[in-house]
Amino acid sequence: MADDERRLLDEAVALLGGHRLAVLTGAGLSTDSGIPDYRGPESVPRSPMTYQQFVGDEALRRRYWARNHVGWRHLRRADPNAGHAAVALLEQRGLLSGLITQNVDRLHSSAGSVNVIDLHGTFDRVVCLQCASTFPRSRIAEILEDLNPGYLERESDAGDVAPDADADVDDTGDFVMAPCPVCGGMLKPDFVYFGENVPKARVADAYAMVDAAGALLVAGSSLTVMSGLRFVRHAFKAGKPVVIINRGRTRGDEFASLKIEAGVSEALSYLARQLPDLPSAEAIIRQGRE
Repeated sequence: MADDERRLLDEAVALLGGHRLAVLTGAGLSTDSGIPDYRGPESVPRSPMTYQQFVGDEALRRRYWARNHVGWRHLRRADPNAGHAAVALLEQRGLLSGLITQNVDRLHSSAGSVNVIDLHGTFDRVVCLQCASTFPRSRIAEILEDLNPGYLERESDAGDVAPDADADVDDTGDFVMAPCPVCGGMLKPDFVYFGENVPKARVADAYAMVDAAGALLVAGSSLTVMSGLRFVRHAFKAGKPVVIINRGRTRGDEFASLKIEAGVSEALSYLARQLPDLPSAEAIIRQGRE
């Protein structure tokens, strides 16, 4: 770790110490698990599919399902990294009001985090847009394999896989999509697409998590979309310290008490080691009497 990074992280410890934290994470946290992000300094330019394109264009929907069929295998094999473990440790130490993640890869849960709001949903579930039935992604994978024998083997050399399991696959024109096993309707991965709204109850729970915290720590998010930026603005308006760890500019920089450009996993590991325990209730009462 560079000296200037360590100095900024020590400033973060001084700023965040004594507060219970809400943590907001983005795709930059999962790059060390082999999942490229959308907007990092070294990321490949992408044009993620919008909800409107998915539901309105059968050819684009077929293309997406073909690419997702290849990409989801990559995501399910990814392992949590040191940054995910650090966030889980912060929670185990009682330092978090909770965790809000923009990622759909479920690596926080795999690392042991419990109080997690998957803001954009998860990659391992599929929902029917007609009857609202939900299914494990593994079940739909089996159906897709039966409908498209040999496809996975043929496309085993797919390129990068995006954080939403969208693999770099071009041969998609003959891919057969799976209908809903219940009603025959249109299936969609159960995460929030660009142009689609996060469920209101989920947003309300995330705001409550920020309200219950004394400070907000953002890790690995460019905050380009409002779904994450709104919590930074909310904490800023409430007068709470906001620390952002991200390589490259974010839309929340103007609201940050401190911005740290450093490796996300390494920085979170440092904070998990250096942040002090919160005072116990007995200690608070004792200090008040003194």
